[in-house]
Order: sequence, then C-alpha cells, then structure tokens
Amino acid sequence: MGMFQTREPRKYRRISMYTSERKDRLDKLVRDVKREMGELPADDIDPDKFKGQFSKFTPHARRASEREHKLSWPLALILILVLLLIWRYIVMGRL
Repeated sequence: MGMFQTREPRKYRRISMYTSERKDRLDKLVRDVKREMGELPADDIDPDKFKGQFSKFTPHARRASEREHKLSWPLALILILVLLLIWRYIVMGRL
C-alpha cells in the first residue's frame, strides 16, 4: 500500500537572512520579564564557556593558537642592543 500513498510535503521554515535588532531586543526583554516572574527557567548559558571553542575544531586556528612566541621580546631586545653597539662602533670608530 506504500506505493499508492502520497507523501506529505515538507513544512515551510522561513529563515530570515536579515535580523531586526528591535525585534531581538523586544524578545530578549520579554524573556527576561518572564524569567523574573518565574514562567521560564533560569538562563544557564555562560558566554565565556564558548570562548575559544571555534579554534579547537579548525586545524588552522588550532595551530595558530598553539604557536607561542616566547622568545620574540627577549630576542628583539637583544637585537636592538646589538644594533646599538654596531651603530656606536660606526659613529665612534672604536668599541
């Protein structure tokens, strides 16, 4: 009998490409008021929990975050000192 049954079409789900900031603010305000009145459970989402999660799952970003340049500042200071000594030698003509 499956051959003679018609499929039900998929439901239309409109996903807006553009957002209305006014509508978002109003929805947030309504949620906050409902939460204060006890109609909604407390919001347990912590934005800091998601910080840095993107770099864990992309190889390029993970490698970039794992790279550490610990020697960059000391190396730069040593290079500046060496260049100052060379400049002094050139200007004075002696060490």
